[in-house]
Amino acid sequence: MLSTITKNLFRSVATFLIVTLLTFSLMYGNPQGIARATLGLSATPEDVTTKMAQLGLDRPVLLQYLDWLRGVFTGDLGSSFYTSEPVSSALSNRVPVTLTIVVLALVLTAVISVLLGVTAAVKGGWIDRVVQFLSVLGTAIPAFIVAIALVFTFAIFFRILPATGYVPPQDGIDLWLKSLVLPVLALLIGSVASAAQQFRTAILDTLSRDYVRTLRTRGIPEREIIFRNVLRNSAAPGLTVLSLQTFGLLGGAVFIEQVFALAGMGQLAASSAQIQDVPMVMGTVLVTIIIVLVVNFVGDLLITLLNPKARTR
Repeated sequence: MLSTITKNLFRSVATFLIVTLLTFSLMYGNPQGIARATLGLSATPEDVTTKMAQLGLDRPVLLQYLDWLRGVFTGDLGSSFYTSEPVSSALSNRVPVTLTIVVLALVLTAVISVLLGVTAAVKGGWIDRVVQFLSVLGTAIPAFIVAIALVFTFAIFFRILPATGYVPPQDGIDLWLKSLVLPVLALLIGSVASAAQQFRTAILDTLSRDYVRTLRTRGIPEREIIFRNVLRNSAAPGLTVLSLQTFGLLGGAVFIEQVFALAGMGQLAASSAQIQDVPMVMGTVLVTIIIVLVVNFVGDLLITLLNPKARTR
């Protein structure tokens, strides 16, 4: 088990370095374009050259990446090319908003998907058909369309939930929860639709195994078989799907934060990309990569713990 954890940790570090290096090379690969975008179209070639030197863009990309990587470990991610605001400061204000929405959506996705998957696989019949239909429908409708529909329904028509904005928990737990309901629900529908179908398939496959029939012949209650044996052996594909859902939720948060006017990381990434504020974009990319890698690492760890063969290594 220790060797498996070490391999997963090494793989996560290697992935982090490769992805950040490639992203950094793409973002900083056109220093003249960055300098000209910062100065404006009327900038002269001399102004562009001076700005490149001022921003440190005239150095080799690899050296710039090594300096940026050093800043990652010291907490200095540079400053915005336009506002001079430190990237770490901007992220500290916006990451909690996005992280709260994504984590709540991910936890609810896990719980609801397991319940729907078990119900559809065990009960079958019309319940199974309804779950499959809702899964296809939820996957086909984009999250921002769902978000707009939720705003019209619950914020404009019924007027029971706020349409926009984020309320910090220190301003009131009830107001904080109300501000999260619609954004989380908009992300939840699509992610549950995809994950529930995967859990259903995994559970059906496990239920067809010989050891399940053996347990039934021994008179063990069906509920105990499902929750103690079937779910445990179906966890691996389910956890893999949830790990993949994390990236989808982070991508969906970009659009959701635009619809609900949330000052989160997705909104920061979108606005920074439009004006080519490269340090800010790299900051959001960094946080996204870290979140995805942490979730994948935890998912692999849980799969290892649930696998008896892995625990004996």
